[in-house]
Amino acid sequence: MKELSLNILDITENSVKAGATLTEISVTESVDRLVISIKDDGCGMSEETVRSVVDPFYTTRTTRKVGMGVPLFKMAAEQTGGRLEIVSDTGEDHGTTVTAYFNKDHLDFTPLGDVISTVTTLIQGHPDTDFLFTHLIDDKEIRLDTRELRAVLEGVPLNTYDVLEWIRGFLEEQYS
Repeated sequence: MKELSLNILDITENSVKAGATLTEISVTESVDRLVISIKDDGCGMSEETVRSVVDPFYTTRTTRKVGMGVPLFKMAAEQTGGRLEIVSDTGEDHGTTVTAYFNKDHLDFTPLGDVISTVTTLIQGHPDTDFLFTHLIDDKEIRLDTRELRAVLEGVPLNTYDVLEWIRGFLEEQYS
């Protein structure tokens, strides 16, 4: 993928398909390091599935025989000297956390890309799912929690045009 925000979109879509009601997207960035973590409260994966999900020829989809999202995310991290970790539980505390570590000063580092569009696309496509997005850049924090928006909007769907435009503007303002 040309930018890591597309990997975030893909992994988060997997979270929603796993029945997550809350997905936490955390991006932590310093001068030379980037850590992306996607944590959900979905159904989780078995140990065997966790081992298999990094194989491009493994997928739970019936429409095709390959699943490239996680393997490409892993490759993007590893080609910078980083790594990918997956922790998942199918028990009482079910859910999955996918964390990728990148060395930003490496020649093969893929840029983060347009995370604002990624977040707004996720909210637009899944207005009944909650997302907590945080992006720490050194000492600066960009944050959006759809649970807080729901409390203020009192029943107004998050995927209405005006709400999505407000979300985009709110995030853009925090980045400026």
